[in-house]
Amino acid sequence: MGQVLDKFHGKEWRKEQTRKISDKVYERIKVQSGATLSFENLYIAVLLVYNDINKCLPGPHFDPPSKEQVRSMMEECDFNLDGELDHEEFVEFIQLLTTDTFIVVSQGLIVTLVVAPTVAMATKKATEGVPGVGKVVQKLPNSIYASLVTLTVVWFKTSRGTV
Repeated sequence: MGQVLDKFHGKEWRKEQTRKISDKVYERIKVQSGATLSFENLYIAVLLVYNDINKCLPGPHFDPPSKEQVRSMMEECDFNLDGELDHEEFVEFIQLLTTDTFIVVSQGLIVTLVVAPTVAMATKKATEGVPGVGKVVQKLPNSIYASLVTLTVVWFKTSRGTV
């Protein structure tokens, strides 16, 4: 279970996912607009990034920031002060922009992966009286039962998009 937590919560994993999404969107916008992104193209890129985030990551729907927030963050990430973002500035911009989003996803996964096994162990005793099921559940080792319940909860929540 520790490996799962490392995968979803490590800084490197978040940076890698952000980089993949950023590169894909930057290349798409660059083909249409040129080597750097003006504010209008940057906002389109932000909308595309949030679309990818909402499709790829488990959790609630994330609304993109307002144009004012994007303009403010663009000024922070425009290191050469030319009013446009090049590729590396864009990657930094997206990492800054999506930090809170990844934190929300990570927190949802932590809660799920901690609460589900606890609930599983608490309910295992309650299944003793259920005909047929109770005997099977009681024969399963605690670790296997907790893992099965946790995987079921994670699968159910990710299929509904609510981790």
